[in-house]
Amino acid sequence: MRGLTVALLGAVGVAMLAAGPVMVVRGKEGRDEIRDELRRQTITFPDKGLPAGLTPYAGRPVTTGPQARAYAQVIGDNVRQATGGRTYSEISAEFMAAGGEDENLAALRQTAFMGETLRASLMGSYQAWQLTSLVIGLGALLTGAGAAFVAAGAALASGDDR
Repeated sequence: MRGLTVALLGAVGVAMLAAGPVMVVRGKEGRDEIRDELRRQTITFPDKGLPAGLTPYAGRPVTTGPQARAYAQVIGDNVRQATGGRTYSEISAEFMAAGGEDENLAALRQTAFMGETLRASLMGSYQAWQLTSLVIGLGALLTGAGAAFVAAGAALASGDDR
């Protein structure tokens, strides 16, 4: 029975030692892709006028998931201000109820649509960033646990020699 335990600990440990670093590397590659895409968008926080909690971002480019989330907050605040707190669907319903001819509602509907689309895109970057953090963390955990299993198996195996 002890031999089976040693074999299982070793096999599971080796599998975890193999999978853990792969997860870390893939997570970092995913994070690099997000960072590269955000850089290509050339989004920069305004120098002034940010909410109090976002002032550290003033004038900085958006290159990380947390920054994308913060910028999405800025967009969301701007859209709510422009639309009086109404959503795209509410404005669209008003526009349709007015016969689809009201130019002011048409412009407001377009503003709401574009703002919410940009906001959603940035939130997608933030969520992907969070997922890569999870993958990196789990990869590190698997690597450590795998090393512990291999060591435990080796310790049990050396106990067989006594």
